Amino acid sequence: MKTVRTQVGIVGAGPAGLLLSHLLHLAGIESIVLESRSRDDVEGTIRAGVLEQGTVDMLTEAGVGARLAREAFFHRGVYLRFAGRTHHIDMQELTGGKRVTVYAQHEVIKDLVAARLAAGGDIRFGVGDAALEGVDTVRPALTFSEGGEACRIECDFIAGCDGSHGVSRRSIPAGVLQRYERVYPFGWFGILVEAPPSADELIYASHDRGFALVSTRSPTLQRMYLQCDPHDNVENWSDDRIWSELRARLETHDGWLPREGPITQKVIVPMRSLVHEPMRHGRLFIAGDAAHVVPPTGAKGLNLAAADVRVLARALEAFYRKKDESPLDAYSATCLRRIWKGQRFSWWLTTLLHRAADDTPFDRRRQLAELDYITTSRAAMTSLAENYVGLPFD
Repeated sequence: MKTVRTQVGIVGAGPAGLLLSHLLHLAGIESIVLESRSRDDVEGTIRAGVLEQGTVDMLTEAGVGARLAREAFFHRGVYLRFAGRTHHIDMQELTGGKRVTVYAQHEVIKDLVAARLAAGGDIRFGVGDAALEGVDTVRPALTFSEGGEACRIECDFIAGCDGSHGVSRRSIPAGVLQRYERVYPFGWFGILVEAPPSADELIYASHDRGFALVSTRSPTLQRMYLQCDPHDNVENWSDDRIWSELRARLETHDGWLPREGPITQKVIVPMRSLVHEPMRHGRLFIAGDAAHVVPPTGAKGLNLAAADVRVLARALEAFYRKKDESPLDAYSATCLRRIWKGQRFSWWLTTLLHRAADDTPFDRRRQLAELDYITTSRAAMTSLAENYVGLPFD
């Protein structure tokens, strides 16, 4: 068996694992990243991305924000649309200059992969049979196969950044983790559209027929979503049906219509809120989707993952530079304070904008009253804006 040693073994080359590896590199800490998928698969998985101001600042400070600064869409805020009227929430003005940044997750991954490889980083794509050993000892290890050869990485710590279905969380013994979950009775039907932008800001629409979202991917490619049954099938949705439903849910008194074009992708996304506590077991630290999942309404998934690995990178730096283990001991509690605030916001925005099958006319009138309050109260708008652009990382 081929054996190598590093300081931190990282499972998963998504945004959390790659960002952690890069932050550790900047602090002079060695790491190796393992990923079961190929580089092309990792970089080619199309995912939307709305970045908090803190995430943008962190990427910029880490030297991986140049392309983002050139190509991202920077918005002052968002539009809330209900009862046929559109209301602008100027988040930049309400939060002292913080903006909404639209930059797809796979573009973040491309930037991080390029930065790690340019710096000589060790990313092992396409590995198989990854497993964790000795996570409750001072000498944990990762085993895997690469090119038909059995391999082993001995390390001081392991970071599990391999998502909700990865091996890292499953390596924690039964009974250690507490699971908190909320499954929503609806999902999102998402499409990619070859068309120019329909608006200069994201549009969040609440309609009697259900929720709809309009966002921008590029000057020629847009992403739109419709609330749907999570158990539905994309084959049930013809292009004509999609556009008819979008026009209905996005209708306004002034006759506004979305820009239409060829639909290049259709996907149904189920929605749930999930947290596992604690986020540490021995020398294993889980981060991002391996520890928590949020519904996409509040756009918190990537941002919470970035906040996790920032805390972990700083804690590891304190350990190696000062032999101070207290930040590592506090990792889970520190992250969970922010995670639960993100969960609360995502749950609130989701239940505010979507229609459940068992909603009564009372529930709908209550939703409309709250939307009216949000769009007419500066205090309510500020609360929405602060949570959307991102609470402080620390």
